[in-house]
Amino acid sequence: MLATSYTLSATTERGLAEAAERVREELKTEGFGVLCEIDVQATLKEKLGVHGEPYLILGACNPPLAHQALGAEPDLGTLLPCNVVVYERGGVTHVSAIDAERMLSIVDKDELVPIAAEVRRRLAAVVERATGV
Repeated sequence: MLATSYTLSATTERGLAEAAERVREELKTEGFGVLCEIDVQATLKEKLGVHGEPYLILGACNPPLAHQALGAEPDLGTLLPCNVVVYERGGVTHVSAIDAERMLSIVDKDELVPIAAEVRRRLAAVVERATGV
């Protein structure tokens, strides 16, 4: 798995539909629900007439962890849900999740540090298991 400055990412030989289903299953295993799904490819085609490669955004939420985080910082909702993306580029399927430790570091609140670490750990596990890394 590759950790960029803001994501936890890996590639898989699975197609987009299969990879997305695996991500949904692994999110559930880690206590996350998917609050929303955005088919970016379809949206760009409809709104702009642009044809692009498949790109899906899954807005994931772990209610107990979100509750703890919002208790520590009510404005944190502006950074939720935690997005996981599944997309194809050049015939390769990618899965990327937000690095919650990086994301929540901008808030600079000590109470969020252990929550962010737990979210990061769980999302890293999702990416790893969904991609077979």
